[in-house]
Amino acid sequence: MNAKVWLVGAGPGDPELLTLKAVKALNQAEIVMIDDLVNPAVLEHCQGARIVSVGKRGGCRSTPQAFIHRLMLRYARQGKCVVRLKGGDPFIFGRGSEEADWLSEHGIEVELVNGITAGLAGATQCGIPLTLRGVARGVTLITAHTQDDSSLNWSALAQGGTTLVVYMGVAKLADIRDGLLAGGMPATMPVAMIENASLPQQRECRSSLAAMQQDAQAFQLKSPAILVIGAVAAQAQLQLEALRA
Repeated sequence: MNAKVWLVGAGPGDPELLTLKAVKALNQAEIVMIDDLVNPAVLEHCQGARIVSVGKRGGCRSTPQAFIHRLMLRYARQGKCVVRLKGGDPFIFGRGSEEADWLSEHGIEVELVNGITAGLAGATQCGIPLTLRGVARGVTLITAHTQDDSSLNWSALAQGGTTLVVYMGVAKLADIRDGLLAGGMPATMPVAMIENASLPQQRECRSSLAAMQQDAQAFQLKSPAILVIGAVAAQAQLQLEALRA
C-alpha cells in the first residue's frame, strides 16, 4: 500500500461547513490527528478511527511540530489511512505547507483538502463583505504572531486600500493599532472583532481603530478571534440602520 496522508481543513468550527471531500477523507480514516480548534462534532464522520490529539495553541502547552511530523510518518509507513485534521484551512496560518513538504521529502504522498478559513466565515456571519465594489478592492490576510517577532509593513497595509483580516491578534491589539495609525490609517477606521467564528457562541464587538483595544477589554474579547479592519466593517450596521429607518 502506498503511504499517504490527507491534510484536511475542518473549517472555522461549524461542522456543517465541512466540504464533501473532507467528509470523504474522514470516512476513510484509520488515524485522525486533530488540532485543538477542531470542533469535536466533525468526528462523527470518522467513527472507528483512532483519534490522536496534537493541539497547538498560543500561550498554552503545545505538541512540538517535530513530534507531529514523526507521528504522521510512522502511521503512514504502517499503511494506515492518516488524516491530519486542522482548524480552518491548512494553508492559511496552519503550517500545512511545512507538513506537506516534510512528508513529501520522506516519500509520503500527500492529498490536500481545503477548509473554510475563520476570517471569511466570521465576517460573513456578521454580514460583513470582505470585498465590496467602490469600498474595498481586495482583502489581505495577516497574522499578528510571527515565529521571529518580525514587524509587518504597517504603512503598506494602512495605505493598501484592502480590508485587513488579522488572525491571532487578541494579544497584539495595541501593536496593531499603533502600527496602522503610524502608517497613516484613519483613527476612525471601522473594526469588527469576532470571537468563535461560525459557532453558536460567536460574539462580535464593533469599534474603531483608535478605540479597539479599550473596547476589546470592556468586551472581554478572548481567543480564538479575528479582526476585520476596513470600511466594510461598518457595512452590516449601515444596512441594519437603513432597514430600521
